[in-house]
Amino acid sequence: MNLPQRVASALAADGVLARGQPQWTTRAGQLQMAQAVAQTMEEGGVLVVEAGTGIGKTYAYLVPALLSGQRVLVSTASKALQDQLFHRDLPRLMSALEIPLRAVMLKGRSSYLCTQRLLEARHADIDWHRVQQREIADVEQWARLTTTGDLSEVPTLEEDSPVMALVSSTRDNCLGSGCPHAGTCYVNNARKSAMAADLVVVNHHLFFADLQFRESGIVELLPSVTAVVLDEAHQLEDIGLQFLAQQWSTHQLIHFLKDLEAAGPNLAWVTVDWRVLVGAAQGAASALQSLVSTQPGRVAWLDGGPAGVDPQCWSAHMQRLLDCLRAAASALAAAEDAYPAWRVLLQRLQALCESVTLFAMPVLPGRVRWVEVAASVRFLESPLSVANTLAAMVTAQVTDDGPCPRSWVFTSATLGHDAQLSWFIESSGLHGASVLQVESPFDYAAQAAMYVPQHLPIPADPMHSDCVALLIAQAAEVLGGRTLVLTTTLRAMRSIGDALLQSMTPNGGIDVLVQGQGSKRELVDRFSVQGSHGRRGVVLVASAAFWQGFDMPGDALQMVVIDKLPFAPPDDPVLSARASDLEAAGRKPFVELHLPRATVALKQGAGRLIRRESDRGVLVICDVRLTRSGYGKKMLRALPAMANLQDHTAFMQYLVTLTKSSTMDPNPA
Repeated sequence: MNLPQRVASALAADGVLARGQPQWTTRAGQLQMAQAVAQTMEEGGVLVVEAGTGIGKTYAYLVPALLSGQRVLVSTASKALQDQLFHRDLPRLMSALEIPLRAVMLKGRSSYLCTQRLLEARHADIDWHRVQQREIADVEQWARLTTTGDLSEVPTLEEDSPVMALVSSTRDNCLGSGCPHAGTCYVNNARKSAMAADLVVVNHHLFFADLQFRESGIVELLPSVTAVVLDEAHQLEDIGLQFLAQQWSTHQLIHFLKDLEAAGPNLAWVTVDWRVLVGAAQGAASALQSLVSTQPGRVAWLDGGPAGVDPQCWSAHMQRLLDCLRAAASALAAAEDAYPAWRVLLQRLQALCESVTLFAMPVLPGRVRWVEVAASVRFLESPLSVANTLAAMVTAQVTDDGPCPRSWVFTSATLGHDAQLSWFIESSGLHGASVLQVESPFDYAAQAAMYVPQHLPIPADPMHSDCVALLIAQAAEVLGGRTLVLTTTLRAMRSIGDALLQSMTPNGGIDVLVQGQGSKRELVDRFSVQGSHGRRGVVLVASAAFWQGFDMPGDALQMVVIDKLPFAPPDDPVLSARASDLEAAGRKPFVELHLPRATVALKQGAGRLIRRESDRGVLVICDVRLTRSGYGKKMLRALPAMANLQDHTAFMQYLVTLTKSSTMDPNPA
């Protein structure tokens, strides 16, 4: 049998997977996708698959990958999804298929324990918070037993904990071969294992970071695999631009200068007054920061500097900073052979000089530059899209290391707003790829309804968020919580969250959670626990981080509210530059850029509601433009065909039917 036939046999109702899993259900869409993936892996080429929610796309690409006998690289959007795929999905499939292959998970440097940094953290003169003291102790206890060094194995250590940065290394502070623990380095061991594995699981951040910095081994790994699968592919552009951007920050600079100043006394024999040199560089950095400090957020780059800043004044401070850094580099070069740590300092300084020099020069065509102003100032320059990078990768045939992958699979639940998936194909440079759309198996017309409140003001009205909050409070009281509110801005999130906290008192039995009150994992856990076992639920108000990757099947979630259509902010420098390029070419930026992106984002948000065949719920989109404008109606047609609730009375009645039909499944996962 060829690969598509073997895949069909494994996924059949009487196949090996059904025999090993009593709850197995044969899905026509899953089989369709799996056979398309199998054919691509067997014949080569590029396949783009939009797999509707509930298809089971993970199995649809993993089964062909495992049965192919090929060396495969799988990349997904986040470390959380990476862990789920590696620790849950892969072991189940490998056991059922009885395939003896070696699978390895590879993460970025910051995900692994650095033994040297752990020792330094324990003995550092830091006034630890009680929670951080406990986390350090937990890491030390775990470090005695771990074989991988993957910090996600420490259950009490949150991903955003400051301890993470203290016990892992960066490119800047890694001692390399000069480290006393280099022989047992977890990062190096993980990379060696990946090079010897049959199937390697990575994440998009690592995938693109390695293309930029060439330090994790993926660039060397790619020529040795024959197939690449990129899951959650709709995130490739945003993640790719983030890591393909060249950048530096005043925070990074000040941190380096502190390290340089600390090393100064040991470099006394070098004829440089380090204190004066460091002070001058700090002064230049402070001057740059003060010039843009009144413009928080993203600031466009115009006429040789940030918008609103005198170009000549900006250029003078940049040149002053460069002069200081170059003088330090020249002096430090004389000492680099004396001690390995000084060599690392010099390498950091040279990289910093290179970055600062870039931003002292004009922006090249095809690139966009901007600054982000917060507690520090971050300077960024990126290509306008990832299209050229991805296109070059998938069309490459041979490199110095050998042949490149011959098959590429890009998949997600949302990749476009039309049958050709033109938004994703265009933004990814995948012209000529095979395209497949597989519909969700869910019966949305029976399982869900949609309500667009016509009485609400337009989103530009200052009262819009207050009116949205009032509607949510009324509906959540009837439903007993079980509500996820997705906002398009942090300002709206805070406004709606504050209004709900004031109106829905704790003794009402409904808890209001707002993004930022805890980690994403903590909020998800609280939502799940309080929304099950017959308890009244919660209202969770969140922004960007929850529009995707929030999976809450069962009755814990029965209403998703979206405050307005998710168009990108007008000050987004990359989109503004791309729009200008389209206009210069006589094309229409709104139709070809802004509308498709907003439609895909809207589909992602709406996709949080129905996660399995037994779910029921209501989607509320608080933006009258969805039904009153031509572009809104196009976006509406891209959403699943749900029952339409015409007015507020029908909406409230539908909520009552949801409470009556609720089974309060005690096992929502």
